[in-house]
Amino acid sequence: MNTPQDAPLNVSPDAPAPWLKGKKIVVTGATGFVGRHLLPQLLAAGAQVTCVVRASSRCDHLPLGVAVVRADLCGGAGLQEALCGQDICIHMAALLFGLGWQDYLRANSRAARALATAWQALEARGKAPQRLVLVSSLAASGPCDTATGRTDDAPGAPVSAYGWSKLMVEQILGRALGERMVTLRPPIIYGSGDRGLLPVFRGLRYGVAVTPGLCRRFPVSAVHGRDVARALICCCRPEARGVYHVNDGGRYDMADIYRAAARAMGRKARILRLPLCFLGLTALLATLGGRLLSALGRTGRAPNWNLDKYREARQVGWTCDATRLREELGYAPALTLDQGMQEAVEGYRREGLL
Repeated sequence: MNTPQDAPLNVSPDAPAPWLKGKKIVVTGATGFVGRHLLPQLLAAGAQVTCVVRASSRCDHLPLGVAVVRADLCGGAGLQEALCGQDICIHMAALLFGLGWQDYLRANSRAARALATAWQALEARGKAPQRLVLVSSLAASGPCDTATGRTDDAPGAPVSAYGWSKLMVEQILGRALGERMVTLRPPIIYGSGDRGLLPVFRGLRYGVAVTPGLCRRFPVSAVHGRDVARALICCCRPEARGVYHVNDGGRYDMADIYRAAARAMGRKARILRLPLCFLGLTALLATLGGRLLSALGRTGRAPNWNLDKYREARQVGWTCDATRLREELGYAPALTLDQGMQEAVEGYRREGLL
């Protein structure tokens, strides 16, 4: 058991989730950004929550009432013990920023294989969980700029190494688990605790943000981390099946996202629309710099902006359709874009990041 952090995000869901009461739920990636929004909602719903963490993970920020088990997601050590006797597994752990295909394959695909192997071993003993809820990504679906957005039944068409690795994770686990797996593919996720968009917020302190391409709108879908957690709880319903996309119900240009973030900071955003060739050059330099540091033995996360993210930024847009999630599972977003950005800014400031 763990002690709560100084200012935990103990936000109860707006709607009850009786299907979770008394359920044993094991979560991977719980110490990350979405985990801080998900764990309080699971506990409020009456679930018994266990978090799978690495030996090096910090757990002092996890809420009171959450159990912790140590396991190696890539090697598989400890995974059977973590999954044994659980009702539902929510798999969120993933590498978000890498320097090349090898990084994503080594992290995401190996973890999927280890999880599938442990699951099948437990299934032979009759002790495997009943369901796996996988957090994938819109990057596995592929780009889209239509008003409705990418639908749940559209075939995956990734354009980045990250997207291909997420689709591969879906396929590895899908072959092992079949219909017991439910997949959620979120678009841009933001909110307190997120480090991916933090450089954007820091740039907006000076009123500046960059969008890819001259004279391009670059339409996107977005969702707050708290609403991703709500969607995951919906995906734990017994009737959930297949792949679901999630969003906050809006359709934005990337500039709209930046303007909302700037409003939350009390700033006015100046949007710089830079040529794709220039952004490609900066992505190449950032990637080369990351590889040089890695070769020199300076380990750490890959830069947020790199060639793989450039492959996504040069597309027509990233929109998705959450109709089926709403109609079949009762999902409803709780936060508008402005409300979500206000929560994100307050969280960054609370942690001294802005």
